Amino acid sequence: DLWQAAFIPREMGIYEYTVTAWIDRFDTWRSQMSKKRADGQNVSVELMEGARMATEAAERAEKEDADQLNRLAEQLLSSAAAEHLDVFLNDTVFAGLMARYPDPSSQVDYPKVLPLRIEPRKALYSTWYEMFPRSCADDDPARPARHGTFKDCIKRLPYIAGMGFDVLYLPPIHPIGRTHRKGKNNTVTAGPGDPGSPWAIGAKEGGHKAIHPKLGTLADFRELLERARGLGIDIALDMAFQCSPDHPYVSDHPEWFHQRPDGTIQYAENPPKKYQDIYPFAFDSSHYESLRRELLDVFQYWIDQGVRIFRVDNPHTKPLRFWEWLIAACKEKFPEIIFLAEAFTRPKIMYRLAKGGFTQSYTYFTWRNLKWEIAQYFEILTQTGVKEFFWPNLWPNTPDILPEFLQLGGRPAFVLRLMLAATLSSSYGIYGPAFELCINQPLDPGGEEYRDSEKFEITHWDLEASHTIRPFITRINRIRRENPALQQTRNLMFHPVDKEEILCFSKFTDDFSNIIFVAANLDPHHTHSAWVQLPFEQMGVPVGKSFQMHDLVSDARYLWHE
Repeated sequence: DLWQAAFIPREMGIYEYTVTAWIDRFDTWRSQMSKKRADGQNVSVELMEGARMATEAAERAEKEDADQLNRLAEQLLSSAAAEHLDVFLNDTVFAGLMARYPDPSSQVDYPKVLPLRIEPRKALYSTWYEMFPRSCADDDPARPARHGTFKDCIKRLPYIAGMGFDVLYLPPIHPIGRTHRKGKNNTVTAGPGDPGSPWAIGAKEGGHKAIHPKLGTLADFRELLERARGLGIDIALDMAFQCSPDHPYVSDHPEWFHQRPDGTIQYAENPPKKYQDIYPFAFDSSHYESLRRELLDVFQYWIDQGVRIFRVDNPHTKPLRFWEWLIAACKEKFPEIIFLAEAFTRPKIMYRLAKGGFTQSYTYFTWRNLKWEIAQYFEILTQTGVKEFFWPNLWPNTPDILPEFLQLGGRPAFVLRLMLAATLSSSYGIYGPAFELCINQPLDPGGEEYRDSEKFEITHWDLEASHTIRPFITRINRIRRENPALQQTRNLMFHPVDKEEILCFSKFTDDFSNIIFVAANLDPHHTHSAWVQLPFEQMGVPVGKSFQMHDLVSDARYLWHE
C-alpha cells in the first residue's frame, strides 16, 4: 500500500520533517460499523468499543477537547445511540478529535529527520550572463584597450537585459596580484600593462573585501547593483577562495597556507600544470577555525553590500563540512541567497555539494553532444532521485572551456547549444560576449582554452558584428519567459526518433495547459529529417487526429498527424 501526506511551506528557509505511522483504530472502527450497519447486524458491543476509544482519547487530549470526547463517549453508550449511528459515523468533528489524539501504542517512527530547503524563484528558473567588467569600456577598438569600470558595466546593462538575462555574473572584482602575474595567453611572464588573471586575488590595495581600483569604488558597485535590479537583473559575484602571493592574508596570516620545508608557501598545482600566481588555503591546518570565520566574514561583507547570488569557484577542493557550515550560517539570516557550485568533478562529489547546501551546480552538459549522451545524462538528472536535490545550471561555454563542438561547428553549433541549454534546463548561462559573437578559436589544437583569453587581457568587443546570434538568444529567452513549461527541469520527456542526428523532447506543465516540443538537429554541418513518436493520449491529443504545431522560433505553423 502507498500512503502519503503533504505540507506546504510558506516561507523560504530550512525545514525539517520526518514520518510517523500508527494504526488508525477509530477509522477502522468506523469502516466496520458502516458495513455491519448496512447488513442490519446488532452493533451494541461495537458501540461500547467506540465509547472506550473516545474515553481513552480524552485521557490524551487537552481539557476542552477531552470534555467533548467524554460527552461523545456517553452518547455512544446511551440507549438511543444505535438509532443515531449514522450521525456518529459521519460526524466530522468527532473524526477530527479522534485523529488529533491517536493511540500511540502502535506508533512507529522513521529514524531520520529530513531537511527541506525552500529557495527563491531564481533558484529554479534563472538566465545567466557572464562578462568581465574590465572589458566593458565602450572605446574605439583601434585604440589601446582601456580598463573598464562599473560605470561602463551600467552602460552595458540594457544590452544584457534586452537579450533576456536576469543574472549578471562577474568574475572576481578584487585587486590582482603582481608577483608571478600571468601574461597574455597564460604566459609565465607578464608584459607591461598586462592586467593579470582576476582569480589571482589580492594585492597591496586589498584582498577579498576590496575592489580593484580601476573598476571603481564601493559606491560605484552599489550603484551597479541598484541599476541592475531596476532592470530585473541580480548581480552574481564569483567567490574564489585562493590568494595571490601579494594578498594581505599571506603576510598577516601565513598559518592559513601550506608551509613547505624550505619556508616558502605552496602554490596551486594540478600536475603537470603549475599556478605560481595562486596560493590555496590550508583547510587542514590547526588554524582552521580562524580561517573559516574569516571566509564567512568575506561572504557576509558582500551580503551587506546587497549581493544575493554567489558563484563559488571549485568548491569541491574545499572540505564539505566547511560549505555546510558556511552556507547554513549565511542562509540563517538571508534564506534568499543562491549558491552556484562551479564543480566539474565526480558525480558523487557534485551531488554531495548539492546536499550540503549549494542551490545550483554546473554540469557535464558542456561535453554531452550525441543524442544518447544527452538523453542518458538528463534522464539521470530529471528521472531519478537526483532530481530531489540537484538543480542543474547549463553552460555551453565558460572562460575556461571552449568545447571542441563549438570550435568545429561554427555559428550553427552556437545556435544549437544555446537552444539545448535554454530548454533542457530551467537555468542556464553563457559566457559573453564571446558566445553571442561565436568566438571559437582555441589557444592550441585539441585544447579548450580560448586564444587571446579574456582571463589574461582586456578585450574590445564589437557587439554589433553581423555574425552575432544575439537576436536568436533574445528570441529563445522570450520563449522561456512566456512558457511556464520551460521554467522547470524535472518535467523533461525524451521521444523516440528514427535518426541519430535528431533529438526530440518535450516539457509540459502539470495540467498540460502548456506543452513545448523541441526538435534539434545535432549535426551543425548537415540538414536531417526524421519521424518522431509522440505520446498523444498523455498530451491530450486524440489518437488519429491532426493537430497544429506552432514553431515559436520562426512563428510558422505546421499540421502534424499520427
